[in-house]
Amino acid sequence: MPKESEGGDGKLKVLALHGYRQNADTFKAKLGSFRKFVNKYVEFVFVSAPHTAAPLEAGGAPDPNQRSWWFNKEDRTFKGTNQGGPAYGFDESLRLVEKTWQTEGCHGLLGFSQGACFVGLLCDLSARGMTTMKPQFAVLASGFRSGSLVHVNYYENKIELPSLHIFGETDEIITKDMSEALSETFLDPEIVTHAGGHYFPAQASLKETYVEFFRDQLQQYLEAKELANATEANSFHIEEPTELETPRQHSESDSDSD
Repeated sequence: MPKESEGGDGKLKVLALHGYRQNADTFKAKLGSFRKFVNKYVEFVFVSAPHTAAPLEAGGAPDPNQRSWWFNKEDRTFKGTNQGGPAYGFDESLRLVEKTWQTEGCHGLLGFSQGACFVGLLCDLSARGMTTMKPQFAVLASGFRSGSLVHVNYYENKIELPSLHIFGETDEIITKDMSEALSETFLDPEIVTHAGGHYFPAQASLKETYVEFFRDQLQQYLEAKELANATEANSFHIEEPTELETPRQHSESDSDSD
């Protein structure tokens, strides 16, 4: 079930997709400081992936709290650097995210690591009209292009969507060049780097960047909504007259005689 943070009127709803071996609750906790930065503008919706990740140690018991959006190796594990593999479980995750998006009435997407990879795929699907989701913007932290064979053609066209890409200069799990490659699939990406590794940064020096991005997206949303409401209020529909309302034609018997 989706997990939602504190909400309020006049905010954007953002669907947040966690990384591999995370879940809705752990991702929400890791974004604590970040959420406080942008709380004035954003309400986050957190959802857990439908698949349980394989145990870290061979022969160990799976931890139901460690989730995965899909698996890109034949042994049903996932690794961001893997190329040419499958995408086991992707369709099920897509259906879950689409359902959550519609139920919650979301406006944008945010993802970390595998979740950011998923966000990139969702944006491409939306651009091609292949999903019911219509994100207005996307935030991708430690993202990368999917190497699964079924996703190869997802990156052929530039995505015309406001996007914020965040990644670490010293990330050894998803390297800087992998995140840069994903950002290049967007038409005009905004890029934020930090000196650290594989995590979602929330230091004070980045607060204004985050606030400005979401403030701009909220402003655009509210302006578009106001315009749509005004257009609807000013529109009118002219009904065609029915047969009974059609002016009666003069017949011979109605005419004045000579």
